[in-house]
Amino acid sequence: MLENLRVENLALIDHEEIEFTEGLNVMTGETGAGKSIILGALNLSLGGKINRGMVRDNERDAYVEAVFTLSPAEEKRLTDQGFMVYDSQLILSRRIKGAKSVARINGETVPAARLAEAGRELIDIYGQREHQSLSDPRKHLAILDSFVKNELDPLLDQLAPVYREYSALCREAKEADMDESERKRDISYLTHVSNEIEEAGLEDGEDQETEDSYRRMSGAEKTAKGLSQIDGLLFEQADVLSLIGQSQRVLSEIADGDSSLSSLSSTLDDAYDILDGFSHDIRKAADDLTFEPEEFRQVSERLDLINDLKAKYGRTIDDIRKTKEDADRRLEQLLDHEAYMKSLEKRIADTKERLESLCIKAEEIRKKGADDLSSQVKKSLNNLNFLKADFSVSLKRKGYSQTGFNDAEFLISTNPGEPVKPLSQVASGGEMSRIMLAIKTVLASSYDTGTMIFDEIDTGISGRTASAVARELDKVSKGRQVILITHLPQIAALSDRHFLIEKSASDDSTVSSIRELREDEIIDELSRMIGGDVITDAVRESARELREAKVKSV
Repeated sequence: MLENLRVENLALIDHEEIEFTEGLNVMTGETGAGKSIILGALNLSLGGKINRGMVRDNERDAYVEAVFTLSPAEEKRLTDQGFMVYDSQLILSRRIKGAKSVARINGETVPAARLAEAGRELIDIYGQREHQSLSDPRKHLAILDSFVKNELDPLLDQLAPVYREYSALCREAKEADMDESERKRDISYLTHVSNEIEEAGLEDGEDQETEDSYRRMSGAEKTAKGLSQIDGLLFEQADVLSLIGQSQRVLSEIADGDSSLSSLSSTLDDAYDILDGFSHDIRKAADDLTFEPEEFRQVSERLDLINDLKAKYGRTIDDIRKTKEDADRRLEQLLDHEAYMKSLEKRIADTKERLESLCIKAEEIRKKGADDLSSQVKKSLNNLNFLKADFSVSLKRKGYSQTGFNDAEFLISTNPGEPVKPLSQVASGGEMSRIMLAIKTVLASSYDTGTMIFDEIDTGISGRTASAVARELDKVSKGRQVILITHLPQIAALSDRHFLIEKSASDDSTVSSIRELREDEIIDELSRMIGGDVITDAVRESARELREAKVKSV
């Protein structure tokens, strides 16, 4: 259940914090007051797409935060998906700063898509686009599947990998279907690949070792010349060791008369020892530095071979070996093509048999679910002022997929005596809205939906139909949370909590605010919704009667 929604610096809202409760939470207000901003803010907290133009003041961050208290079922679904839940609570937030946004769940930074994953488990949002989607039969199977989700999903978890295996085998069979000349060409090429890699006799780490040897050898001449030059400068031209030796003798003579110079003598002795050792080391390094032209040629050719194989068969020696393994495996198939095809055909047949069995089981679940859904939707439609409406779900078979081999289409008759026809061919806009409400009502009951949100469900309806919709919404809200925006007093009168959204303007800005109404203020707002600008005693009495019907039912 959505406990709290906080909105800052978004569109017409400067700062608002709304506390919702269980039951029917109604939001009303004049057209343009900013009702849709509230649902837009909630959508942002659920990972929705950001429109930078929604930020009110570009000098400040925009911020939305939604706090949810979870039922045991919701908590289990979320923890099963890897969400960290603390004290049966989940806090979803989004901060928008310039061109960036930061999404968080319980204070931990997450991708915005993760917010959307959590939102799908917490809220069912119904807007005008939802009832438009009913016109697309491709969406009907998903609705049916959500109705039988608890029973169907475990089966689909088994079905999907079998379908992927079957598809891969079918692709393999298609690729293996070739004429004799093509088979011979492939055998010739793959034999060449396998032999070329095998003859190379590559060893682990050989590429790096060979490259290191090549670099060392190619730089040997330059290195030898440099070492010789250092030796000449230090020990031949300047003969630094002789100079230090002479300096030692002079210092030794003068140090006898001045004990403070003994440390200098020690330093000079250390310098002589260091340079003497250095002279031996540099000459040994020069002696060890050999350059054999024939060895360099062999290393160079080996490196060229390794790099050529990498260019053709993979970036690493492991990649090259895998290329050979794949070539050998394919060669085995081609050299005994008939046996390979028979084996492949058997694997396809076995996998198809498993896939068919799982698809049939999924179809059986859907058939039973289609009957239950049809029955319950018909009852709900009757409650929504459809006179003897008939509703059914038509299941047909198509090609295999990860969800089975079924397609679904909703059929309806809204008038007695008329046969059922595809929903998209029969229902008007106002009827489609009520049909979606009926379906949503049934789905909510079957899937423990904690929070349902309706954005202007009353579009295109009035009179007795509006009253029927109000009663159905009131019934749906029992034991769960319903949040809705409405223009109809019949619906607003049944609220458990009524919020008024108002817009106010000053010289330099326009701000929307939202506040919960007291009981007497609810009567005032219902009167405005009934009578518009002219509120008479009769209008106020009508508003009071509408509200009293709710109060008496509590």
